[in-house]
Amino acid sequence: AVTHFFLPAGTLGCASVVVGSPIVPLGSAVTAACTIQSELCHVLERAKVQITWMLDNEPVAVSQQQGLGGTEVSNLTLPQFNQTQAKLWCCVEWNGTKQRVGMAEIRAGYPPAKPFNLSCVLNLTDYGLTCQWEQGASSHLPTSIELRCARSRGQAVTGCTPEGGRSRCTVPRRLLQLYRQMEIWVAATNALGTAESEHLYIDPMDVAKLDPPALQTIQSIPFQTDCVALAWEVTRSNAHMELQCELRYQAPEDPAWALVTGIIGQAGTTQCCGFLFGTQYHFQMRCRRSSAQGYWSEWSSGRNYTTHEKAPTGNLDAWWSTRLAEAGGRLEVQLRWKALQRREANGQVLGYRVTLNPRKRGRDPATVCNTTCTHCNFSVPVGTRRVYLSAYNSAGESAATEVTLLERKGQPLGRLWAVAGGERSLQVHWAAPPALVTAYILEWQQVSSEPSHCSACWQMEQDGAATTALIQDGIEPFQQYNISLYPLYKDTVGVPIHTTAYSKQKAPSYAPKLHLRSISKSSAELCWDPVPVEMHNGFITSYTIFWANSTTEVSSASVNPSLSSFVIRELKPSTLYKVHLMASTAGGSTNGTSLTLVTTALDDIEVQFLFLTLGLIFALLMLLLICFHKNGQVKQQFWPSVPDPANSSLGKWMPAELQEEPLQVPGVREPGPATISTVTVLERAAGKQPPAWGKEPSTETAGKFPALPQPYVRQEGPGALGRGRAAVPPCQGPGGNGDTVQYARVVGDGYKGQQHAPPRLYLRSSSTQPLLLDASPSPKPYENLGFHRFHGTAPHGCPGDDGCPEDLPVTFPLLQGLRIGGADELHDCRAF
Repeated sequence: AVTHFFLPAGTLGCASVVVGSPIVPLGSAVTAACTIQSELCHVLERAKVQITWMLDNEPVAVSQQQGLGGTEVSNLTLPQFNQTQAKLWCCVEWNGTKQRVGMAEIRAGYPPAKPFNLSCVLNLTDYGLTCQWEQGASSHLPTSIELRCARSRGQAVTGCTPEGGRSRCTVPRRLLQLYRQMEIWVAATNALGTAESEHLYIDPMDVAKLDPPALQTIQSIPFQTDCVALAWEVTRSNAHMELQCELRYQAPEDPAWALVTGIIGQAGTTQCCGFLFGTQYHFQMRCRRSSAQGYWSEWSSGRNYTTHEKAPTGNLDAWWSTRLAEAGGRLEVQLRWKALQRREANGQVLGYRVTLNPRKRGRDPATVCNTTCTHCNFSVPVGTRRVYLSAYNSAGESAATEVTLLERKGQPLGRLWAVAGGERSLQVHWAAPPALVTAYILEWQQVSSEPSHCSACWQMEQDGAATTALIQDGIEPFQQYNISLYPLYKDTVGVPIHTTAYSKQKAPSYAPKLHLRSISKSSAELCWDPVPVEMHNGFITSYTIFWANSTTEVSSASVNPSLSSFVIRELKPSTLYKVHLMASTAGGSTNGTSLTLVTTALDDIEVQFLFLTLGLIFALLMLLLICFHKNGQVKQQFWPSVPDPANSSLGKWMPAELQEEPLQVPGVREPGPATISTVTVLERAAGKQPPAWGKEPSTETAGKFPALPQPYVRQEGPGALGRGRAAVPPCQGPGGNGDTVQYARVVGDGYKGQQHAPPRLYLRSSSTQPLLLDASPSPKPYENLGFHRFHGTAPHGCPGDDGCPEDLPVTFPLLQGLRIGGADELHDCRAF
């Protein structure tokens, strides 16, 4: 630890520090010695003295030795001192702490730099000589600066000392010797040396700076309209000197001053020529001594003057376009011209006049247009070939410029191209024409999303042999321009050719925004809206589309800038992609916003096929389910149950009488498969009694057996080719029941192609079962509900023709195939 308290060595005189030099060159060695007298330092009498060094707050390792007279001496050598200023401390150990007992301050730097660029100016107001110079690099040491001067054959004296670190001071008039040469220089001195500037040998009057003159009057000289006369005077302090003066003037439109030199004299007037008419100028003047190359005075206060006007001169460059009016037989003309240059305008142009005839003395032609603009629309009679254009100001009117309205049907040029001529200019080139050209017309229009037209964006090239031109008016960087070139022949105007150009290009302001038009499992169609042409900032050379999936597989494709859509192919199904578009020009590229899309798992056709397959499977499942629940109904629909009359109860039933006496039917053979021909069933009409049979049955029989309704039968026999119809009288006893249905006998035919055999005989029966009354195509099986025996003599035949109807009922289609064949004992229903 370092304690800042130290022993009062200066009072006691027990310690001393000596350095070789307190100011040394920067980077040189430093030596120092510290001596401690123990008898003078009472606190150190009985302790062993240990001396240490510190450079500012950093300890420095040193050696220590015993000196004469009981003193302790420590010598220090710093081989390279690289600080500009530092404090070197000598310390001793006391009570376990370091006590500072001595100190020496050391500074380091460089010798002073040599001053340069010394110059002096004599001010004639107080005749003080002010000198200034430039100081060299800093020496890091205190340096004194003096301006020294010496008269001829005199000793050098200090002329002045700058204050506040400035590099200028003024030598008073009492130390100067006017009209005689003096020696003047600057000296810089510090602890390491002295440096002097170059010595200046001058007559103070040669460096005198005069006060500026004052302009008095400016006026035009009669009969010399482009010249003016100026009068001025000088200040009193300059009145006894011969002066050399300069005049400068400038118009507001001029980029630089025009300088008039060689004006000699103390005061007076001067004439200057070459001024433009009707133009305002700003004049200033300055002077110096003519006998010496001294300093110019400051420029005088400015004075404005406007020259007088005269009538405009020169021809007007004109350009036109014509078209026939819709009605009236007139020709509509759009005439444009360039404003006169200042040298030709001769003042402020008040307007322009277009006439159909040239001006003649004493007669003004008819005016078709009078405007202050540089374009005019008017109509003239068809066949007009020339119009006349002139400009006028307050002093008069210019000579008329003849404008010939030529048709645009001449030969075009072969090639046209343009390159940047600068940030705000375009250099246009074209191929040399095959025919003689008198002049060229260049037109240019800025390409914009909004329709616009610049009437002043054109220029005329008067040199017919030229093949290049520079466009400078109205050209902006990063904007596209359409350029057209018209060759002017002697008797016609050539058809124009066109090109486009930029004066400077950079990256587009922004890239188009992507939109997803359609997507599938392996492709995606993207589209975008074009960027407005003002935001292109150059010719779009290409669009580049980048897409990447989650595995950082990046792909890209370059797209023609004329396209506005692109299809990305070979994508992976059900994958997320990020897509962005980059627009590029010759000046750079710009990335658009990112679009995220996910490919589908199936294509549209696959999805449709899947849905169709699922629909068919669902329909089949529903159909099977319905068939499972409605098995009987479905079976009846596809396989209807047709009754077999041979196995019906009718075919198995036989009355008791016939059972005792078997029927003898000739030609009966073994039964075989039978075909049902006709079955007829007749129900008794309500309230209608059947006609009585041949014999009235007995009361007992009538009461025991219910009366049967008379059947209607259709009979087929061999005598009728298997087809016959007979009427059978009704067979009903008294008290017959109208609810029963008479089933007739059935005689079966053979199969088609077999020989006809005697009909098989089946007995009829009465049943309450309605046969085939249901609308179902599969009637229920037959039932026999009751049997009846007839007593007495059966009636023979059917009384009358109305007993057995001729036509069979058509409501029983199955019964139409049944027929009744007779046995002898069934005479009541025997077929005829």
